[in-house]
Amino acid sequence: MNRTANLRQLQTELFDVCIIGGGASGAGCALDAASRGLKTALIERDDFSSATSSTSTKLVHGGVRYLEQAFKNLDPKQLAMVRKGLHERRTLLHIAPHLAHPLALLTPCKNWFAGLYFTIGLKLYDLLAGSRRMAPSRWLTKKEALREFPAFSTSSFQSAVLYYDGQFDDARFNLGLVQTAAQQGASVANHCSAVRFETDSSGTIQAALVRDELTSETFWLRAKVFINATGTRADSLRQTANPQQADRMRASKGAHVVLPMEAVGPTKAALLVPETSDGRVLFAIPWRGHYLIGTTDTEADPTETPYLQLDEAEYLIEHVNQFLAKPLTIDQVTGGFAGLRPLLQADPNASSKSLVRDHEVEVDKQSGLVSIMGGKWTTYRIMAQDTIDVCCQRLGVHKQSKTDELMLLGGDGYGPTFINSLTARHPSIPPQTIRHLSETYGTQAAAVLSLMEQNPTLAEPLVNHHPFMKAEVIYAAQAEMALTLDDLLLRRIRLGLVDWHAALQATPVAATLLGTALGWSPEYQQEQQNGYTSLIQQHIDRAGLSANKRESVVPA
Repeated sequence: MNRTANLRQLQTELFDVCIIGGGASGAGCALDAASRGLKTALIERDDFSSATSSTSTKLVHGGVRYLEQAFKNLDPKQLAMVRKGLHERRTLLHIAPHLAHPLALLTPCKNWFAGLYFTIGLKLYDLLAGSRRMAPSRWLTKKEALREFPAFSTSSFQSAVLYYDGQFDDARFNLGLVQTAAQQGASVANHCSAVRFETDSSGTIQAALVRDELTSETFWLRAKVFINATGTRADSLRQTANPQQADRMRASKGAHVVLPMEAVGPTKAALLVPETSDGRVLFAIPWRGHYLIGTTDTEADPTETPYLQLDEAEYLIEHVNQFLAKPLTIDQVTGGFAGLRPLLQADPNASSKSLVRDHEVEVDKQSGLVSIMGGKWTTYRIMAQDTIDVCCQRLGVHKQSKTDELMLLGGDGYGPTFINSLTARHPSIPPQTIRHLSETYGTQAAAVLSLMEQNPTLAEPLVNHHPFMKAEVIYAAQAEMALTLDDLLLRRIRLGLVDWHAALQATPVAATLLGTALGWSPEYQQEQQNGYTSLIQQHIDRAGLSANKRESVVPA
């Protein structure tokens, strides 16, 4: 993706659709529109997936909690949402096999009644998935459960129920959507914000004034239809287009902690904590060589920037500890993050926990702005399809979505055979590095390996005890539109999410590599380094972990 060339196109061409917002729903809209042959523009004020879409629990799922609520409250909307999520779960795993895969989860049961209750519930979960089921759920004895999750405290449970959902890398999946949209002809640019709209005499939007947040330069972007895909901040853009629009968005905050794999120990399955003091379920899942625990659910301002707080970290660890033989401690935490769920309200007095995670496509009659609101990661593709269907109606074109079978960049041809052949072709590269690159870039891993062969210094680790290579920095700059250290270390390379102190150690080297690739001046390189260091230190301080100076550990 060439941002300079894309900016030139955005400034000079007329588009069928312009999508504002580069998270899951916006990137999904861009891919759906471009693959139907519509002339498509996508702009994002920060970086692709820089907010909600990179701060999920990394699960591709129908939602076992929503299923329970559907039956307890006799709510057909919740049930329909679970069925929709389970259908889409299989699609996501199919179109990006390098980024998404099945995950076994264990639900501990304290007595036989709980075991029966969860077994029935998860059999219903299987039933709703139908032919798109992954593998059947099973009620396990204590001995069988310990084989799957050896970290269990034997006194904490009587049996367990095993079921399957999907797991993925959310930020890189989001990037894959953007890259594939660009491959299909879309013009995409991050760090570009929509400042205001230009309308015709009837009030219909004709153009958006766009500001390049890196240079402060502005230009007019013209399109026949504009799509608002700004997540929790959708109301702001809706009201920019039409000040008479009432607020529709609510938000809930979800926080997560990350610990090294050895804190829990190697397991075959993830852990689902079936009930918390505030009525949630929690997950403790192996992810990228670490353990990720989440998530909380608290009311939040849709415009706030969320951070992991110390009380949230303690809450998450406390609820997982009730099932572990060796309790986790707060000083084992190496990283963490928090995000906002975009919730669409019908009743402004309803609790955020009671709002259905469904979506709605709204067309403002005055301005013509199309807004996609609500939803969740697993159903992003359906959200995009519904949105572009509406746009096609407004444009008077009849083209069907094809994204249910369209492989994302890096996914076509990916699998064990690809990894084995790549390993055979690069005998000098450690097999674990080949696997890491393959599981991050899919078939595009060959391009990263090519950089390592051209310049052997790029075959060195970015930081000790982590799998990330220096070549990945150059690749992120050249092929993935990484323009800041935040882009690089939080979303292209997930180091700033899993290990804060390692990210601080890597910052000088990363700044030099990225700065050289992008032609930064020494002054700007130092500015980037200072800014990123300050951001990570803020995450550490907000989480109350400033005293945590433990050494980074080798991921299992």
